[in-house]
Amino acid sequence: MRLLILFTLFFIACDSEKVTVQPTAYRVTRTIAYNNINADVVIDKPALNEVDVLLVFHGTVLYDSSIMTAANTALDNFKLILDRDDMMIVSVAYPQENVLFGDNIVQGEAALLWLKNKASQELGIKVKKVFLGGHSQGGYMVTRLNTMHNTNGVIANAPGPLNLVYRCQLEENGQIQSGAVCTKLKNVYGTTSNNPNAYFQRSLLNFTNGFKSDILFVQGLNDSPIQMYSWPTFKKEVSSCTNCQQTMFVEIVGGKHTSMFESPIARTEFNNFINSH
Repeated sequence: MRLLILFTLFFIACDSEKVTVQPTAYRVTRTIAYNNINADVVIDKPALNEVDVLLVFHGTVLYDSSIMTAANTALDNFKLILDRDDMMIVSVAYPQENVLFGDNIVQGEAALLWLKNKASQELGIKVKKVFLGGHSQGGYMVTRLNTMHNTNGVIANAPGPLNLVYRCQLEENGQIQSGAVCTKLKNVYGTTSNNPNAYFQRSLLNFTNGFKSDILFVQGLNDSPIQMYSWPTFKKEVSSCTNCQQTMFVEIVGGKHTSMFESPIARTEFNNFINSH
């Protein structure tokens, strides 16, 4: 009888040890999949088993060999301005080199749907709230995703390109240096004069309504002339949306392209937005 009691106490102790195992913090890179679409992500997890998550998207790079570095940099930048240390951040290394601009939305969507539907099981955690954050082309990605799926909120810093017709026309006229985005579009669609609609359909100006979740836009007013040329039009169209959730704008006087990561005002509004949702 005494031996049986000792064995029982032993197993209870073992079970108790299993229950009290502390969650660990880690940063890992992995390939996720959803609906047969793969995407590489960097996961920065706090030492918690139940987490709100910020899914972030980096800006433009020339070569896909640079996207993992860009994803880590984006993660670091968002983590630095985030006032909370209890959120998991997942940064998406979405492709850019061998795709037409905008077609990489499929990798962004796959990452979001994986996070919402599969991450809890695969990571052994509980995902609670999901927020989207993006800078530059990453801001374009999260704005478009907000027309496709619900989240707890979206933050876009200097999203763009806003108007590919205007931007690529400047390149065609030799007013600015040619770039990979417009060159690839021209190879498929011809010039902006011959096929402006094809360029406009991929512009962020074509995605100014139907936002499924509240969204905060941060824009430095001393950004590039190309960005600022179309910003007032974009802001006006978003503000007049009749089928959007709440849209908010924070404009930083004198701020440049990376204002959200440099301006104390932008940082405060970023955190207020997350904490109020």
